[in-house]
Amino acid sequence: MDYKNLIAQRIKPYVDMEIENIEKLIEIPPRPEMGDFAFPCFQLAKVMRKAPNAIAIELSEKINKEGFERVENLGPYLNFFLDKASFIKEIIEKVENEGEKYGSSSIGQGRNVTIDFSSPNIAKPFHVGHLVSTSIGNSLYRMFNFAGYNSVGINHLGDWGTQFGKLISAYKRWVDEEKLESEPIKELLRIYVKFHEEAEKDPSLEDEGRMYFKKLEEGDQESIALWKRFTELSLKEFQKVYDMLGVKFDSYAGESFYNDKMDAVVEELKEKNLLVESNGARVVSLEDYNMPPCIILKSDGATIYATRDLAAAKYRKATYDFAKNIYVVGKDQTLHFKQVYKTLELMGYDWSKDCMHVAFGLVKFADRKLSTRKGEVIFLEDLLNESISKTMEIINEKNPELENKEEVATKVGVGAMIFTYLKNSRERDIVFDWKEMLSFDGETGPYVQYTYARANSILRRHTQNQGTCDYSKLTSPEEFELAKALSGLQSSVLQALDKAEPSIVTRYVIDVAKAFNKFYNTHSVLNVEDEGLKEARIKLTEATCQVIKNALYLIGLETVEKM
Repeated sequence: MDYKNLIAQRIKPYVDMEIENIEKLIEIPPRPEMGDFAFPCFQLAKVMRKAPNAIAIELSEKINKEGFERVENLGPYLNFFLDKASFIKEIIEKVENEGEKYGSSSIGQGRNVTIDFSSPNIAKPFHVGHLVSTSIGNSLYRMFNFAGYNSVGINHLGDWGTQFGKLISAYKRWVDEEKLESEPIKELLRIYVKFHEEAEKDPSLEDEGRMYFKKLEEGDQESIALWKRFTELSLKEFQKVYDMLGVKFDSYAGESFYNDKMDAVVEELKEKNLLVESNGARVVSLEDYNMPPCIILKSDGATIYATRDLAAAKYRKATYDFAKNIYVVGKDQTLHFKQVYKTLELMGYDWSKDCMHVAFGLVKFADRKLSTRKGEVIFLEDLLNESISKTMEIINEKNPELENKEEVATKVGVGAMIFTYLKNSRERDIVFDWKEMLSFDGETGPYVQYTYARANSILRRHTQNQGTCDYSKLTSPEEFELAKALSGLQSSVLQALDKAEPSIVTRYVIDVAKAFNKFYNTHSVLNVEDEGLKEARIKLTEATCQVIKNALYLIGLETVEKM
């Protein structure tokens, strides 16, 4: 039941406000003893010409209290206390009936959402920083689907640019073919780094790199063949990481895909008198909007990222007719996207307002700074494997007889990293800390996964139903607070989508785990003589498992049955 709506319906006969506006004012009190919902009467004071306290008293006397344990005023607030047994029964049965769909909705039915995320550069390492974009994007992809939208995951690969000319030059000089086949990214990185080292001694190498890229642009067969080979080898390596993360894409249209679509954008900008000259370059002036100009063509006539992104946005609208067009890219690109969206608006596209930059912070290591050119990178695959290995060490110490240790270590180790990146606001920088990430206590992925396994162990030990389930006996504060936590999944998902902030669901599942552990540590589930109470607590535990599983899936984690 939608209790906010029910409360609004009960208040409506006595106030001159729309149902939707009443709902928006309803709050969750900071402490349980103050009620489960509260309606503040401040906004009614002017209209009703009474003090808020007096309005709250009057409403508490008149309002229909059916379905609530009690309704009372506390100062200027009208506080609603739910009928605990009825509420718990309703939530448990809803979870049981809806299963893996519990928390879902159909608000996005019939609408597409394009999500541009991950987007590593071909021939360069899939490094730890890419995990942030990949994790956020994958989570939003799953949540939008869960809310009824059709998500379109786009991996906008960095597969074009001058660096490929440099790489071709480096390949011809220094490649080890055997290593290129066995460890392609590491070998491509090695020769790319060597190119820059040698170019510092011999600057003519830079000219050679530009020459090879020009040949690539002109369609030289040998250059195209090498570029395709670098791309295929890179994608094969990237796929290993995507498989570990459980991530999929619907499109791999990268930068090169838009090569034949940019001239049309430039012509359109000319026709609409938006292009002006600036120091030899052709730009869209954004001075009136307090932004630097959006560069479309460099002084040498070459296009840049903005040109490509304008072409990509137009292509995505024409192909997918998106309701939202999301870019999960670091916050250092905020100005770039503002310029692109404003340019689309000036071109007359009202759908520019549906384009959204989902920014995120940096991943930092306390003792190092990363640089691809110098070869100072941490391969994400290596880091994921290290997390799995460290998790295995913890399992061998805590539960050496555990079945399927490798599977559990993989799910927990990979999940720990994803969870760490999604548990706080996405724009916050992350400092990498193994100890905190892999802890089975506190606000971590392993803690939530362990909570699920603990609840699941209760269900495994439970014999066949010995009696009739009696929800009226679930009256303790811990049981009620757990049920309240379980009721909030859909609300958390919708909030997360509204703000494009997966951490809302991550924090939610932490709260569910905490509420269950408080219940578990206070009350016995199996060692209860009253069969009706025992069965009710089993049902509450089953519902908890389902909700944790649903929430973890939405942020990209899997559950483990035993730990």
